[in-house]
Amino acid sequence: MPSLTVRNLPEATHRALRVRAALNNRSTEAEVRAILEATVRPPARLKIGSELQRIAQEVGGIDDLEIPRESSAIRGADFE
Repeated sequence: MPSLTVRNLPEATHRALRVRAALNNRSTEAEVRAILEATVRPPARLKIGSELQRIAQEVGGIDDLEIPRESSAIRGADFE
């Protein structure tokens, strides 16, 4: 798993992280992970698959969508 080093963190910020971690019954490292996760991957983020499904349901579904298929014979690659 990747790791991250944060240099030159102000003492006041480090102290605030330690306090916040203690209030949440976590280590400082676990608190930083939780903050980063919540910030870069919020639970309300747009999920493309869910959004496409919502749009499909909004327009009445796509179960009857007919997609023409090409029925040509499969050919191998030509390396010459």
